[in-house]
Amino acid sequence: MKNRNLFVYALTLLLSLPLIAAAQTTGGGIQNPLNSQYSSIPNFIAGVLRAMVQIGLPIVALFLLLAGYKFISAQGNSEKLASARENFVYVIIGALLILGAWVLATLIGNTVTQIVGPGT
Repeated sequence: MKNRNLFVYALTLLLSLPLIAAAQTTGGGIQNPLNSQYSSIPNFIAGVLRAMVQIGLPIVALFLLLAGYKFISAQGNSEKLASARENFVYVIIGALLILGAWVLATLIGNTVTQIVGPGT
């Protein structure tokens, strides 16, 4: 066990050496790793929500297709129809939550931008 811990420590040190060397050559100061477009908090939140919508909507479409398949494959069975209906309702609720969060954050971000000003 002791040899294993020593190996893990040595491997960690070995893998962290390039990071230490890279940190010494950056020229001092902390640099913003984000795009300059996302340098303010409202723009960053808008970018995160835009990414969430772009990822979430195809997933919602996939689950809508799955709910439709469940409706078709139920073939009149009341238990399977109830399961398909429940799945469909949950997909719609998820889509509304994703779009609602995006709309709400956009409205709040625009309101804050109008109050504070676009430059800050």
